[in-house]
Amino acid sequence: MTRGPSRGTQSLKQACFCANSPDQDLEHMLYSATINVMVKAARRAGRSLKRDLGEIEHLQVSLKGPANFVSLADKRAEEIVYQDLAKARPGYGFIGEEGGTREGTDKSHTWIVDPLDGTTNFLHGIPQFAISIGLVREGTVIAGVIYNPANDELYIAERGKGAFLNDQRLRVAGRRQLNECVVACGLPHIGRGDHEEFRREMTAIQDRVAGLRRFGAASLDLAFVAAGRLDGYWERDLQSWDIAAGMLMVREAGGTVTDIATPGDPLVTGHVVCGNEYVHGELVKILRR
Repeated sequence: MTRGPSRGTQSLKQACFCANSPDQDLEHMLYSATINVMVKAARRAGRSLKRDLGEIEHLQVSLKGPANFVSLADKRAEEIVYQDLAKARPGYGFIGEEGGTREGTDKSHTWIVDPLDGTTNFLHGIPQFAISIGLVREGTVIAGVIYNPANDELYIAERGKGAFLNDQRLRVAGRRQLNECVVACGLPHIGRGDHEEFRREMTAIQDRVAGLRRFGAASLDLAFVAAGRLDGYWERDLQSWDIAAGMLMVREAGGTVTDIATPGDPLVTGHVVCGNEYVHGELVKILRR
């Protein structure tokens, strides 16, 4: 039985067909040249990570453990992404989790890349991890790609052009009762974050929502909000590469993304809260108390 687009989604190809004449080639209308470059880089790095994921099971039983192997997998994926992006857009700057900042001659454009978001999941063979690539123009994220090679889910967003999952248009969920909502969060781990602050926030929100989830990859949490799988999400102490692409994804799917407590840019502050307009507003009220 053939299924149509899920609730809250619309086929990108159908959208293109309605807006343009049937004589035009739909396959060449799907994405911009920039998005195609990003997708190619993400998929190539994804193939590398998927091969490495297959080795994790064997490494789990070694005395040394798989940590060093994962570090190499992370760096290898970032280098693949960097090579592809630099070849296509040689002047752009590049900020990566592993390699740091690489200056470009074009000061107005910068790639922001997490080659393996969800490293701890990957380390344990949990298939919830992603490559996240964002493109920033003069401080504004204009394009984003998030790719989970474990299940071949590819999220794409371009400023003003919508967000998509494997060619299906995304919309944030429309729930307006917090007690019906499932909300994701981050959990500060050993040596990082304010554990007591998080416990206070979690307790306050837990009393108001249908369920809390912690998946372990910020980029995919944001993508899940964009896809309507989650109603909201908040987390503190993130890096720009964790959220650059995902923030755009949520906004292009009709959602709201802000810093938790200030008017500042989450890319700078590292604190993020999002959802549809109502859910975002309610979460902000709770968190700012």
